[in-house]
Amino acid sequence: MNKDKVVKVFKILRDADPEPVTELAFKSHFQLLIAVILSAQATDKSVNAATSKLFKDAPSPEKIFKLGVRKLKSYIKTIGLYNAKAGNVIATSEIIWKQYKNKIPQTYNELIKLPGIGDYTAKAILGIGFNKSVMPLDANIERILVRLHAIDKPINK
Repeated sequence: MNKDKVVKVFKILRDADPEPVTELAFKSHFQLLIAVILSAQATDKSVNAATSKLFKDAPSPEKIFKLGVRKLKSYIKTIGLYNAKAGNVIATSEIIWKQYKNKIPQTYNELIKLPGIGDYTAKAILGIGFNKSVMPLDANIERILVRLHAIDKPINK
């Protein structure tokens, strides 16, 4: 996507929703990171239902890591793909706790190295959590942008 099209897309989105917010419920950058990992192929409503109890009982990387995969699954079993997500959340929690001293990385390149974090997830965390100017694009957004003639074809294909 060239610069003119990027500017056009941002203008369209800004005009439509000048102050966008996520529907995910979180109280820290870490909780946002976990909620975004869990949100893949799931609704924000289902993620919020699961994380409301999870974050009450285990609000930090250390506490989620110490739950272990089996116990974590009991919190998130209503979310699609929970088996794979549980492993990623435990592994990411350990890395954030031990390597990053409970601080969430604030760069794209660091974030995508974490288990369960891809392009969309990293950009969502940077944009929502750290107010960075990024544009996470999933397939649905790309289809809308094509219809608006903001892009010629989907970017990730």
